[in-house]
Amino acid sequence: MDRVILHCDCNAFYASVECLLRPELKNVPMAVCGDPESRHGVILAKNELAKKYGVQTAETIWQAKRKCPRLVLAPAHRSEYVKYSRLVNAIYAQYTDLVEPFGIDESWLDVTGSRQLFGTGRQIADQLRARIREELGLTISVGVSFNKIFAKLGSDYRKPDATTEITRENFHQIVWPLPASALLYVGQNVQQELERLGIHTIGQLASADRARLERKLGKMGGMLHGYANGLDESPVRNIQDHREVKSVGNHMTFKRNLVGLDDIRLGVAALCDSVAARLRAQGFRCRTIQVIIKDPEFRVISRQKPLEHPSHLSSELAQAALEVIRRNWDLRRPIRMLSVTGLNLTHGEEGEQLSLFGQGSLATREKRERLETAMDRIRERYGKGSLRPAGVIGNDLGLEEPEIQQEDPEGPDGEKN
Repeated sequence: MDRVILHCDCNAFYASVECLLRPELKNVPMAVCGDPESRHGVILAKNELAKKYGVQTAETIWQAKRKCPRLVLAPAHRSEYVKYSRLVNAIYAQYTDLVEPFGIDESWLDVTGSRQLFGTGRQIADQLRARIREELGLTISVGVSFNKIFAKLGSDYRKPDATTEITRENFHQIVWPLPASALLYVGQNVQQELERLGIHTIGQLASADRARLERKLGKMGGMLHGYANGLDESPVRNIQDHREVKSVGNHMTFKRNLVGLDDIRLGVAALCDSVAARLRAQGFRCRTIQVIIKDPEFRVISRQKPLEHPSHLSSELAQAALEVIRRNWDLRRPIRMLSVTGLNLTHGEEGEQLSLFGQGSLATREKRERLETAMDRIRERYGKGSLRPAGVIGNDLGLEEPEIQQEDPEGPDGEKN
């Protein structure tokens, strides 16, 4: 028997929440944006009225304003988005405990075992749409299918506030004419490679030679070929499951470009101080440091360096990050965005082999660890801003609060080389 999987996607989520906070925004073209003063001047979300003018997510504010001079801009309120995300998922959880969030505004639901209580997959989808609209004032689009990949395609197929059912009988008509880029995990680089192979639609991908795809794209090629043919058995995780943490990282787009080693040291110090504190808070050390650099032309490089021993000390992370930058970046070139991420995480002191003497000695590291742990306690009691690395206070780079990220911060305006 086929599973019944829903993919629920909150429509224009950030913009919709802002319209709940400020009802006067409902009747005007509006968009949620970053702060232009901190060089985050891009569109994060827009409502349907702004969409009619061609306003697009991830474009700059000036581009959006050129399309829609009357566009009303609203700053982001991330705590409110988290609150409403939890409220939405709480409603989903009343229908099944198999609820897997996919970002802040999307979730998969496995309702296979819920049909005797709540009806067919389509009926459950329609109930959820009605409840979220009436109880929270938001709208969702829902895809109903026999696997997660096609369920997500269904929620994207019609918006806003719609249900689309993709079955084994109709997926050839609905899915195969769609562009290959509509398929989950087909990013820009994969799309370009598929186009070089003459593959433009999901149907062409489904009928392509699997071995040829694997030669060109590796395992990804075979996986996408299976997805295009409706082959996906990946389960929907239980809502109580916690995903394994694979990385801890922060990134920052600076108020002005970093120019020269002194600026870079400041940026690295602020980021590594934050990353190290989060590693300690979660009981992790990292074995590898990753640095991602974006220049003012939005060119991006990503480089990694294994550490001599697992670490959660800001001084050691900063030293390793600076080594990566020195080896891979012309220090005369400006830096717009910098990211530092700890990878290959381990608990405790697994794998550490330290000498008794020297700069990396056990005594030196224990002393440093006591110092940084004491700093954690002070920040916990008096706030994150109570202690900062030297040089950060009063700087003109905007280093006060680096941005937390869970994975690589490629974003819509750049890609890794």
